[in-house]
Amino acid sequence: MKTLRIKSKIWIAITFISFITIMVGVILTYYLYEKFYLEKQIERLEQQGNLLKKYYSSPIDHQKLNEMIHWTEESTNVHVILTEDPMQLSAGIPITGFPDSNLITFKERQQLLSGKEVIIIRNHPTFKQKILAVAVPLFKNKLLSGAIFIYQPIDDIYEPFKPLRTFMIIFIVVILFLLIWVGHKITNYLLKPLKEMENVSRKMATGDFSRQIIVQNEDEIGQLAISLNTMAKSLNDVEIKRNQFLQNVSHELRTPLSYVKGYTEAILEGVYKDPKEINHSLSVIQKETERLIRLVHDLLDLAQLEDDSYPMKKNPIVYSQLITDVVNNYELAFKNKQIHVNLDLDEDIIIEGDEDRLTQVLSNLIYNALNYSYNGKEILIKLSQNENQTFLKIQDYGQGIPKADIPHIFERFYRVDKARTRNKGGSGLGLSICSQIIKKHSGEIQVQSEEGNGTEFTIVIPCFIETE
Repeated sequence: MKTLRIKSKIWIAITFISFITIMVGVILTYYLYEKFYLEKQIERLEQQGNLLKKYYSSPIDHQKLNEMIHWTEESTNVHVILTEDPMQLSAGIPITGFPDSNLITFKERQQLLSGKEVIIIRNHPTFKQKILAVAVPLFKNKLLSGAIFIYQPIDDIYEPFKPLRTFMIIFIVVILFLLIWVGHKITNYLLKPLKEMENVSRKMATGDFSRQIIVQNEDEIGQLAISLNTMAKSLNDVEIKRNQFLQNVSHELRTPLSYVKGYTEAILEGVYKDPKEINHSLSVIQKETERLIRLVHDLLDLAQLEDDSYPMKKNPIVYSQLITDVVNNYELAFKNKQIHVNLDLDEDIIIEGDEDRLTQVLSNLIYNALNYSYNGKEILIKLSQNENQTFLKIQDYGQGIPKADIPHIFERFYRVDKARTRNKGGSGLGLSICSQIIKKHSGEIQVQSEEGNGTEFTIVIPCFIETE
């Protein structure tokens, strides 16, 4: 089954609403006519009939009454029939001037006998047209002595409404044209941005996230356009990062694989015959292989940490003891560089976290502080608490980080010291992994650095709050 397009649905809705509006207008107009105008005409005929009835009951001669009847017919465009023989109205006896006809039915004559006025709205065989008539009973000595029959053709009543009918037709035609024009404007207003969104989304489906929708209004459609623009920008950023990631991975893999391939071919082809040269080649192959293993491990590690469903084994940890254990692992390295580690730890601080993952973070940051510190300098490690937050500051007095590099140091494969990539830069994933681990602990890593004066990393995570 073919699905209706939005434009078709809008036009169907406009057509339906227009039809209902016109029908309600027409019905309401005729209802008001029937309810008010026709009732007014009936009331007018009754008043005229009762006025003539008063003249009939008063002591005047018939000549005067006939003059009043004539005046009524001339001034009000109605017809009056006066009979003083009620049997002539409906008894099989025709009225003078109307042979073989009866003005009222037997049932209507019975109403006259009971003293009630009779209102007639129907096609009348006597007059061969639809009439509005009122029959007013005349009594003498409490007996029905006659009746005044006042009538007016319905066409005469409709006559004043003919210009109105013409006006209504013209009005309906104008309204229809206005509705078509307004409908066209509305559909363009609604569908133009939607069509543009459709085109942009199709571009996005093919991988082109550069297109942006022009936002002209701040209504729901405008908000939708803003959302699509935001999504396109985010996807574009993701695409850029993905391409950068693939380039970085390719670059990281290409160099060690080139070393392994080159030295392996040299050994197989007999280029190196001296045992020392062969051992050196094998040592390089081993070193680059280990680098590849670390790179693959870090990539898998980072991918797991970036997954929201990755579990953390959180347990209460004495924070100062964890820090001390990690520092002790680098005791020999500190001595070799004659670096003094100044520990200022609050031993009462308890945190809840994954001990292995936090050890990984501390090892990375302390190793970086050691690696980038000048010989004979100091490293300050301070642990403190402020309300429900803990602050671990690791400060070195080494070469520092250039200001332009600070916003990027937590990005994957980003290295500050690009000239010393292989010797001291690692895989470029360490800080990215640290950042993800701390985020999993509802915390953050802050960094301050001044080139030539050292770097300060601060780990902020919540302290452990024991619940009853």
